[in-house]
Amino acid sequence: MGEGQYRLADDVRERVNELDNAVVAAVEGNDEDGFHAAFEEMLDVIRKDGEHLGDDELETSDVIVPPPDTSFAEAAGDFSGEGLIPG
Repeated sequence: MGEGQYRLADDVRERVNELDNAVVAAVEGNDEDGFHAAFEEMLDVIRKDGEHLGDDELETSDVIVPPPDTSFAEAAGDFSGEGLIPG
């Protein structure tokens, strides 16, 4: 998301996955307002409940989250099928 890396505990990852699924459903349902609400909440959960890694800590990323200014049209390419987080 252009804000560095975050480490997510299992419970946070589960919540992010639920929101990822909500974003996919909104995109597939052509619900732009629903997309923005779920995507913004997903970003908030990552920022608030994730552990932000310092610039000197570089790890392999399991998931790369699109930037906060991702448009609804752009989201169609990122949030489809199983979304960002499979499962």
